[in-house]
Amino acid sequence: MRTITGLYDSYDDARAAVRALENAGIPSDDISIVTNKMNGPEVEGQGSYAAEGAGTGAGLGAVAGGAGGLLTGLGLMAIPGVGPVVAAGWLAATAAGAAAGAIAGGAVGGIVGAMMKEGVPEDEANFYAEGIRRGGSVVTARVDESRVAEAQAILHRSRPVDYNARRASYQEQGWSRFDEAAPPYTSEQIEAERQRYRSGRV
Repeated sequence: MRTITGLYDSYDDARAAVRALENAGIPSDDISIVTNKMNGPEVEGQGSYAAEGAGTGAGLGAVAGGAGGLLTGLGLMAIPGVGPVVAAGWLAATAAGAAAGAIAGGAVGGIVGAMMKEGVPEDEANFYAEGIRRGGSVVTARVDESRVAEAQAILHRSRPVDYNARRASYQEQGWSRFDEAAPPYTSEQIEAERQRYRSGRV
């Protein structure tokens, strides 16, 4: 299995990517979406899950399941350094568990640790976590090697950001890696990010 990932400025684009993956026959259990709460949908009656201690993974897992596709199971949780996110799927549940494990044993936790556990290189995991912090949405899918190209093409059709260009832009602003201890972006900072990239898809 390989883990493929796309970062989207628009939650609607990320949602379209999830639906396209499901329509292509990728099981919902192998897909995940994590979107900054300030960029995502309103989720009511789902509860709130703070990734700050043991037990968070089980709660989110219960929310992330259910019939009707991945998006029907969106729930709320908090990611250190990101703040509130709307999430569903294996990555969200793993992130909650990784955060709990990091607190207990000093391991790399949160969203970065969850992605690394599934084979995403550390530098890429840091980039995707930073993308969520800055208001974006990340879609991930675990697929067989034989379907990697197909799944990547599906993610690309939903207009993800250009990984290399956006990473270079972050670095030009002084960024080097995701910092779980950093304060979450405010709505004003996220809007400034939107304005920065609105003229082009960087």
